Amino acid sequence: MIKQLVPFIKDLYQTNDFIPLHAPTFSGNEKEYVSETIDSTFVSSVGKFVDDFEKQIENFTGTAKAVATVNGTAALNASLYMAGVRHGDIVITQALTFVATCNAVNHMGAESAFVDVSPVSLGLCPKALSVFLEQYAVATDLGPIHRETKQRFQAVVPMHTFGHPVELNELIEVCREWKIALVEDAAESLGSFYRGQHTGTFGDFGAISFNGNKIITTGGGGMVLCKTLESGKHTKHITTTAKVPHPYEFFHDEPGFNYRMPNLNAALGSAQMENLQNFIDNKRQLANMYLDFFKGTEFEFVTEPDYAKSNYWLNAVICPSHKEREKLLKQTNAEGVMTRPIWQLMHRLPMFKNAIAGNLSQSEFIEARLVNIPSSPVNFSSTL
Repeated sequence: MIKQLVPFIKDLYQTNDFIPLHAPTFSGNEKEYVSETIDSTFVSSVGKFVDDFEKQIENFTGTAKAVATVNGTAALNASLYMAGVRHGDIVITQALTFVATCNAVNHMGAESAFVDVSPVSLGLCPKALSVFLEQYAVATDLGPIHRETKQRFQAVVPMHTFGHPVELNELIEVCREWKIALVEDAAESLGSFYRGQHTGTFGDFGAISFNGNKIITTGGGGMVLCKTLESGKHTKHITTTAKVPHPYEFFHDEPGFNYRMPNLNAALGSAQMENLQNFIDNKRQLANMYLDFFKGTEFEFVTEPDYAKSNYWLNAVICPSHKEREKLLKQTNAEGVMTRPIWQLMHRLPMFKNAIAGNLSQSEFIEARLVNIPSSPVNFSSTL
């Protein structure tokens, strides 16, 4: 099968040149809007495209208020701050995630604790979360605290891995039972829906990324999805240095962040949003073609859960063994087709090696076998 994969992918993309894992697509008004921004001279954080981009995200996701930030990590950092995470707290997340999830926790002076993922979603497992809290936490009127250290468990952060939504209803139930905030790391899941509702809109806050490799890009950028208009206004305030509006005075009424997205980036994002649905449709078609290719082999293509509609941001395949994973990675990359293993589990990294962790057997299984394969939108009209 591995020998057939490279020619299959090269045929999909109609090229013998190097094929990246996920490249941005600029096929609309990107140049026009960016040029308009340059001509206006409003290239920094003040300009019409920031407001326009936030409104586009609000309309698409159904969130009460969207707040643009300089990158996805800043969006998650602001989300955690707004959810009450402070120095010394513990934030529960998955070990199978990109390091930015834990970096955002660390920036708050908080600590990450790691829970296993579900084979259904590749994201935080609600059963594992419940077991973890029973083992390590004591319930109080103000929420759970660690049995030994008495630190607060202030938030749970599931990540929608590769755009596939986690089991949100079940996670919400556990968080409600334990009186703990839910913050969604939706960095990869713009355009993904859980039971008809957009990811990032279930928790108290959600964070989206617009890095260059995401389904749409602003070059660098992020967005906080806020559950209420009031919390959205406060999030906007703290991410813009907490400056109180005034014609000329500089007065800041609380500690704030300089997380503002430049208008130049927002212009790119506004143009990208005009093609988002096309990108989603295209990527779902690509995923179906991969699914057909791997059908009947020992390699399991990762599909969306039954309850979800995924953007299929990064396509992935689970190999029958670690040895087969290594063979796939070496052969495809040697032949100019970029593939990548999933991230190393967070508790294996030196800065998180002493973190609290539950049983991570499912995470370890996936880490040893999963490979991401090229996922850029395809020009299917040229392949038909």
